[in-house]
Amino acid sequence: MPEKGKDAPTDAPRDGADAGSSAAEAYVVKDPEAFARNVARMLEQLGKAAAAWVEPREKGEVADTLSEPMADMVKTFSKVGEYWLADPKRAIEAQTSLLTGYFGMWTESVKRMSGETAEPRPKTTDKRFSDPDWDNNPFFEFLKNAYFITSDWANRLVADSQGLDEHTRHKAAFYMRQITSALSPANFLATNPELYKEMVASNGANLVRGMHMLAEDIAAGRGELKLRQSDASKFAVGDNIAVSPGKVIAQNDICQIIQYAPSTETVLKRPLMIVPPWINKFYILDLNPKKSFIKWAVDQGQTVFVVSWVNPDKRHARKDWEAYSREGISFALDVIEQATGEREVNAIGYCVGGTLLAATLALHAQEKDTRIASATLFTTQTDFTHAGDLKVFVDHDQIAAIEAAMEKNGYLDGSRMATAFNMLRASDLIWPYVVNNYLKGKDPMPFDLLYWNSDATRMPAANHSFYLRNCYLENNLAQGRMKLAGKTLKLGRVKIPIYNLAAKEDHIAPARSAYLGGRLFGGDVTFVMAGSGHIAGVINPPEAGKYQFWSDGPEGADFDQWVEGAKQTPGSWWPHWQAWIRAQSDAEVPARKPGGGKLKPIEDAPGSYVRVRV
Repeated sequence: MPEKGKDAPTDAPRDGADAGSSAAEAYVVKDPEAFARNVARMLEQLGKAAAAWVEPREKGEVADTLSEPMADMVKTFSKVGEYWLADPKRAIEAQTSLLTGYFGMWTESVKRMSGETAEPRPKTTDKRFSDPDWDNNPFFEFLKNAYFITSDWANRLVADSQGLDEHTRHKAAFYMRQITSALSPANFLATNPELYKEMVASNGANLVRGMHMLAEDIAAGRGELKLRQSDASKFAVGDNIAVSPGKVIAQNDICQIIQYAPSTETVLKRPLMIVPPWINKFYILDLNPKKSFIKWAVDQGQTVFVVSWVNPDKRHARKDWEAYSREGISFALDVIEQATGEREVNAIGYCVGGTLLAATLALHAQEKDTRIASATLFTTQTDFTHAGDLKVFVDHDQIAAIEAAMEKNGYLDGSRMATAFNMLRASDLIWPYVVNNYLKGKDPMPFDLLYWNSDATRMPAANHSFYLRNCYLENNLAQGRMKLAGKTLKLGRVKIPIYNLAAKEDHIAPARSAYLGGRLFGGDVTFVMAGSGHIAGVINPPEAGKYQFWSDGPEGADFDQWVEGAKQTPGSWWPHWQAWIRAQSDAEVPARKPGGGKLKPIEDAPGSYVRVRV
């Protein structure tokens, strides 16, 4: 059992032998009988978790999906291994580098434990190692340092491997980050001082609660782990989340069209149409009144319409990009014209909704459809050359496997995409919740953003296959090869004004990628880069006073030059965008009620489509 000796480091909190004894007490089980009972109860709950995992597999309801990614990971790492093992000298140098790190760590640890002066210990800002005993207890400090040395060495092996093609190197680096994140000593009971002390203090009751939650989460995922990141019981769509007043004024097989009620006496004559991603639900733009972009836009005098996508099932298997363009965007344009009498609109597309909007604009340019007068792209890629870590999941073999999986039900289960997105930031979105929920036995805190993040949606087979192949795999939209409605799309033919918003720390649609894609359009493009990431960079109300944005960089510059020469402004980019919208057309009309007296509202916002859960 790890404990702190009397020769603890001088910077540890201590008052002679009493402090050492007190520190050791935290690792000693006080009630062995209660501890034994809880271990038995924990094993009982673990058995229930195992049963919840096995049962749907025995019934044939769930097919294991781990074999394909595991095989791909092994194949990828074998190529890294080939480089290092091909030259004995190179292999020995790699081993020597690791051993040198271990010997240096061991020497410093011995010095500290013997009371000698050692090199100052660097303090980590890694939240996984925030417990003081990671620094003050020699055992746990040794584990932490060994982990950092080993993980840094492993990541360098990938980075220094020569002869790998770009995609293989990208995959190897990604897989290595997943492995090193998973093997952190902070993730295991016996190697995490905080967990160890928690177990001792509660006589193992935390593990009973944790295994009970694990069984519940596997059962909720119907044989797959549905990791809870937020207390879902505290939120209800339409009650305390997605509450901006409005009406569903039209619907079809793949979407509902919501018009929001005005809050000003006059509004801009040109309505605003928002095309959100179908990979997640639209209410990220309407989490609550303080964070709601929709409410803020309404309060600025915008007549806001939102496309709320259906959560698809087997009936939607053949709904492809043309269907989403025609039955989503074009349908919304028809509805807006009916409700307001206005033919021209300002449009917003978010993430893949923005990619669809861009493709639709290129199609409209050929069809002489001028209804979309300006477009705003939120963290949108049209050129997927630098598409980030999601490209790890996209090659011919992996897409074929995904298509085979979708063939059975006609859609990709939402949990697959949710897991992929969580893996992009596993150290923040997976392992802290594994530790908190199943090892500490604590319920996650209520958090509206993470509630939305877990409210996954399915993807229709035809739509998702088209997206993966045409965008991530072949980059056809950027190359002028994408075909929609029988026409080959050219973004250069899009001449309308574009407001192209990227986010500096975006791991889904990297800012560099968004910038390069914006240069493909044939008209005036205003590029703006917000602080933070894919969500927080967009959902940043002015009242919060957070982050910053960059604008007015040098025209025609490459991305790095643009960033260097851009103007930085503290706070939200929302007012900057509103000024841009008004610069396109600032004519006003009296405020409009949902439906405009011409379309009978079907139901209150946020509608029924968005409430369907996977």
